[in-house]
Amino acid sequence: MPTHPNPYRQGLDRNPANHVPLTPTSLVQWSADVYPERCAVIHGRIRRTWREVWQRSRRLASALAARDIGDGDTVAVMLPNIPEMLEAHYGVPLTRAVLNSINTRLDASMVAFILQHSDSKVLITDREFSATARAALDELAAAGKRLPFVIDVDDSEYEGPGERVGAIDYESFIAAANPEGPILYPEDEWDAIGLNYTSGTTGNPKGVVVHHRGAYLNAIANVVAWNLPRHPVYLWTLPMFHCNGWCFPWTNAAVAGTQVCLRKVEAATIFELVREHRVSHYCGAPIVHSTLINAPVALQQGIDWPVKCMVAGAAPPASMIEGMERMGWEVTHVYGLTEVYGPAAACAKHDAWAELSLADRVDHNARQGVRYQLQQGLTVMDAQTMTEVPRDGQTMGEVMFRGNIVMKGYLKNPSATAEAFRDGWFHTGDLGVLYPDGYVKLKDRAKDIIISGGENISSIEVEDALYKHPAVLACAVVAKPDDKWGETPLAFVELKADRMPATPEASAALAAELIDHCRQHLARFKCPKEVRFAVVPKTSTGKIQKHVLRGQVGSAGAIG
Repeated sequence: MPTHPNPYRQGLDRNPANHVPLTPTSLVQWSADVYPERCAVIHGRIRRTWREVWQRSRRLASALAARDIGDGDTVAVMLPNIPEMLEAHYGVPLTRAVLNSINTRLDASMVAFILQHSDSKVLITDREFSATARAALDELAAAGKRLPFVIDVDDSEYEGPGERVGAIDYESFIAAANPEGPILYPEDEWDAIGLNYTSGTTGNPKGVVVHHRGAYLNAIANVVAWNLPRHPVYLWTLPMFHCNGWCFPWTNAAVAGTQVCLRKVEAATIFELVREHRVSHYCGAPIVHSTLINAPVALQQGIDWPVKCMVAGAAPPASMIEGMERMGWEVTHVYGLTEVYGPAAACAKHDAWAELSLADRVDHNARQGVRYQLQQGLTVMDAQTMTEVPRDGQTMGEVMFRGNIVMKGYLKNPSATAEAFRDGWFHTGDLGVLYPDGYVKLKDRAKDIIISGGENISSIEVEDALYKHPAVLACAVVAKPDDKWGETPLAFVELKADRMPATPEASAALAAELIDHCRQHLARFKCPKEVRFAVVPKTSTGKIQKHVLRGQVGSAGAIG
């Protein structure tokens, strides 16, 4: 090692001319500067340019600042995918406050917990969620807690029930504010930009804190990983409250895209908006894509251009990937968690895959893939020895991330933060394998592995076999306690509407058919011993709630 001073560290210090903290809100300013007249937002009859969106976002920032909202404060929102939700992603960070996007499907008690735990000083809520917001505020008041200042959004596209519960409506709040007010970018890119509460299955959820640097890098990484062109037309099927919409409010700003808002995910509306606005891109959980695949063929007519879809989830079933290919829509499979800003890995495709059979192509595309270019590490390790598992596609370990697209930690929860970052890696809790080419494929959540007669059974593998049957719309496989084997696989199956059995005898026959179908694809011990037909419970983002099903059958860890 050289002992003399490093000349490249002498007199070459950082200064405002050569170093600026990274923040994704700078991408919004870029679009407003470079493409001011380009359409940024479409919502019903509303059309707004990037200049208008930037000005409205700055008005929001100025109005919040006038109420003494700034560095270290929290602004909560309960909003659907509407223009005001985008403006919150752009305007709140300009005050150096932190945006807390609340899942709109949570009950009032959980909303009250989040508002209290985050010490939210402001709540911006849509009229659709006024009943929940009011009940949450009443709960806080009854407990003697400080209430946030409430701002109502009265969306012109919403015609359902609900009343205003706040002190002022959103348009009045920003109307008198300065559209040319100060732009307060962060002093440190490590400063928090967002707070997202994970959907807890036991106790209270954890508050995931993400920073400006990670949000900026993931916004750009989405562009690179998806080969996103300039000026895409992006449909908001993915809830923006979910991991800040996977950072796509800022990703779309990086490419001056047009964002088509959507309050509610319905197949007919999605196809209508795709046709009307020539939508080119959208994101969603596997259930969203499966809904489109299984929609009436008439709804799918008139779309003669390629639509690119980003799908995320533990493992999209092969039938979903195959179905999207047959529709002519191009699927990119990504993987991530709230703790890594949404997607932080992608199944990067190779030209040679195009020559593979459909089955092999589906098999390759079903993998979770490799890390984003701007993420430092993704691998599968033995969680005890912290060594990488063999790259044999068989040996299971825990999937782990490290790098700049990883959260700061959990708010007010140092023990959970320390455990998540043990040994210098973020522990996802997902189990997976590594292939010889370094690609990761998930096998299950640690708590979802079924141990039957000493053998590990991947519930995902069983579900993938079930999805190959044409009658299956959705399914979930959980462990059922068994006196002889310890546990056996139990399948909950949601059938397509036209395949519902008319009699108990027909139901029993179809259940037997599904079990026999699995035996054609899996070793016999992996196949479900029982099939129950029911609507599979899902979260608002389309994730199947296995903990609910485990509770019904008394599985080990049923409430976890």
